[in-house]
Amino acid sequence: MSVASAPSESGTRTAVPAPSAEPAGTTEPSGLPSTTEVTDATTVPAPSAEATGAAEPAGVTESAGTAPSAEAAAATGPVVRDAREFGVYARTGGWAFALRVARSVRPGGQAAEESPKVSAKAFAELAGCSADRVMRFYKAWDMAAADGLVPQFEALVPGEDVALPEADAWPAYYSSRSGAASVRGQAITAAAAAEGIRPTKALEVAENPTALRAAILADPGTAEAARGALLDRMKEDPALQTEMARAIARTDGLKKAVATEAKAADRIGYVRQIAEKGQIRTPAGQTVEAPAALRAEAERHLSLIDELDDDEEAGEWAGEAYDAVKGLVAQAVEADPELRVRERRTRFYSSLQKATKVFEELTLDDVVEEDVYEEDMVRRLEALQEAVAGCISALRRASDAR
Repeated sequence: MSVASAPSESGTRTAVPAPSAEPAGTTEPSGLPSTTEVTDATTVPAPSAEATGAAEPAGVTESAGTAPSAEAAAATGPVVRDAREFGVYARTGGWAFALRVARSVRPGGQAAEESPKVSAKAFAELAGCSADRVMRFYKAWDMAAADGLVPQFEALVPGEDVALPEADAWPAYYSSRSGAASVRGQAITAAAAAEGIRPTKALEVAENPTALRAAILADPGTAEAARGALLDRMKEDPALQTEMARAIARTDGLKKAVATEAKAADRIGYVRQIAEKGQIRTPAGQTVEAPAALRAEAERHLSLIDELDDDEEAGEWAGEAYDAVKGLVAQAVEADPELRVRERRTRFYSSLQKATKVFEELTLDDVVEEDVYEEDMVRRLEALQEAVAGCISALRRASDAR
């Protein structure tokens, strides 16, 4: 700790404690304030143990009925003072600094002539640090006052000590990064609190995306965490969903991988429906109850897939399960005469609907307006007419047979 001095009334120079200047790009220091030279002999008082409700440090006074050791009792004045100030900070954390700001900086909207307090800018000049740093302590005290944890600014008098909260409460109100005050910073702070981490860590990452990119590229664990976070974010962010889908569609390798995984997922879903719901979907699109043997086989294949580790490829297992179950479905359809007839009727109707839709989309407007005629067109339509006539005759014969 560097020590500068200010002139006293006797002409000597005395040390004046004040917060250290804030290094650019760094977070708040965790220790006690250093000292700096100011323009007058005013000494900013350190909070006493009595004012903060903190017990005296060991070796200064008796605490909890324990007498100080001989070495502690023989400690000199400066050592005793340092120990007491350390004890206060250990118990109150940043509240000890915030109190100095709260009782000496004018609240917003209060004129200079209405209070002996000074502006945050003037306080920062006296302290030898940035005004932003002063305001971070000011805002932390303001939020705590709104929660009833500390007195309001108007109730504080310069130089007067008050009881301070425990140090554990400080991180919930203070952030060492100015970005925390923005809407974006508040959202990051809230998300960090939900994850149970310090907001300063999340804010630091958000302010340095290049470092985040480097960590994702170099470390599989970080990449996995980023992947999980993106998936969670996309559930509630349609715009991000669209951007990710567009990026994947424009990347051939990713597009192919997505198609492969989608195919595997569809096949697993087919097997899972049979195993869990006891229903099969026939090739013609019918949904019917699955025979017990078929359902048992689907459950067996599904259990093998569910036992795969997260890093194991499920595509091959899904294909094997799908082919095995699909073969059993075909056998079940053929073994049931009524189901087999319904299946063929359904398939016929499906083909008829497709053919009808295609033919209805044909138009003769182009034939009338332009010379698009070719002999092959007529031959194809005549063949189609014959096929339709044949289908009609076959259906009528079947109807007569019934």
